[in-house]
Amino acid sequence: MRTSGELSNRSEYDQVIQDIADYVINYEVSSDEALSTARYCLMDTLGCGLLALRFPECTKHLGPLVPGTVVPNGARVPGTQFSLDPVKAAWDIGCIIRWLDYNDTWLAAEWGHPSDNLGGILAVADYLAQTQLSQNQSPLTMRDVLVAMVKAHEIQGVIALENSFNRVGLCHVLLVRIASVAVITHMMGGTREQIMAALSQAWVDGSALRTYRHAPNAGSRKSWAAGDATSRAVRLADITMRGEMGIPSVLTTRQWGFYDVAFSHTNHDLKLKPEAQRKFSFNRDYATYVMENILFKLSFPAEFHAQTACEAAVQLHPSVKERIDEIERIEITTHESAIRIISKHGELANPADRDHCLQYMTAVSLLLGKLEAEHYEDNFHASHPQIDSLRDKMEVIEEKRYSEEYLAPDKRSIANAVQVFFEDGTSTSKVEVEYPVGHRRRRHEGIPLLQEKFERNLATRFPPQRCKKIIDLCNDQRWLESTSVKHFMDLFVI
Repeated sequence: MRTSGELSNRSEYDQVIQDIADYVINYEVSSDEALSTARYCLMDTLGCGLLALRFPECTKHLGPLVPGTVVPNGARVPGTQFSLDPVKAAWDIGCIIRWLDYNDTWLAAEWGHPSDNLGGILAVADYLAQTQLSQNQSPLTMRDVLVAMVKAHEIQGVIALENSFNRVGLCHVLLVRIASVAVITHMMGGTREQIMAALSQAWVDGSALRTYRHAPNAGSRKSWAAGDATSRAVRLADITMRGEMGIPSVLTTRQWGFYDVAFSHTNHDLKLKPEAQRKFSFNRDYATYVMENILFKLSFPAEFHAQTACEAAVQLHPSVKERIDEIERIEITTHESAIRIISKHGELANPADRDHCLQYMTAVSLLLGKLEAEHYEDNFHASHPQIDSLRDKMEVIEEKRYSEEYLAPDKRSIANAVQVFFEDGTSTSKVEVEYPVGHRRRRHEGIPLLQEKFERNLATRFPPQRCKKIIDLCNDQRWLESTSVKHFMDLFVI
């Protein structure tokens, strides 16, 4: 008796995978703006990691899995004494980078933080550079790191432009795994076939539920999830370079592929017919667009959809600081994405819950005229009952224009407005901020703030003489690019 079965013919790699591999191998990064922005991104990202080392909840995750492990040519974790295998080093670097939600951001159909990829990039680059020097070979330079950053940003960001993973319940860190594995396999010397194989393995890892980012389960996993993703990319790249085969049609295979399993059936709003299959959509080729347009968090360690709300609230602080007890209501006018991801009512359980609450961040900014990482901690929250009192008086309203211009390619605004109404019938002006200071449209304002932020963060970990060496190097594009990765990382060892 004959029975039907699966067609076993092996196909070519999915076109999405081929396109990423070809970009990583063949694209020459020649944009001065992209490389200069990557340098600023490197500074900002490492500074965020150094600042996170002040928080024990972060540092408890760091170090070798087996205490006392010695790794020849081990990758260093900035701001620490740890020298680890590249997989764990990528985890640690990614963890400190992301812990305070203060590194760069990309907002589109999907959100994310492309500098999360630096965890894997820097760990592998440091290990390779030290190994090359020990073998009397020319080591990787920081230009190689900057180029890898540009390409990882581009892969993650271009996929995110029109493909919303959050709407099907998936977390943006899966794109960190994809972008990281592509550039890291290339750094390791991978061929086109090996890069595609590694990418296919990363897609097989597939579903990354984002439930830990939302009430009632918001918690600290969101602070280390990207470190885990970039570390996983290092492991998958290593497996591939050891000869592991790929899965060519990992995206498109019927029933078992990523599109059918993770990107179609879970999205009930699409009302797809049984034979339909949702696929990724792209509106531009890979180049340097994402790095050139990246968003920096320069004033507030806060989820990016709230950055302009915090700016508006800080502007209102002088008008309300003496009248907090007289406030009747507060209106926050915002865009749809902010309402969906960070508008919260009720009890906030932990710091990770608070730094993803639009109302909490706005309340602190109104109350204090500033917002710092420490303001999310339990002891601070407990000692400032006015925060929750202000939250209870807030009304969040969507402005359709804000929602439309958030996605408009020629605008990509992240607008919020705040207005405070008092019991006597008076009110403040309505303060509207459409573009945060970290936006490309405000680079002339933002870069001096980024440099100041970097210098402050360096000073939390290193003595003045070391800080000056690092700052002088990072402020010189040519000097930085020509510096070996080993020498650069030497400067960040405690």
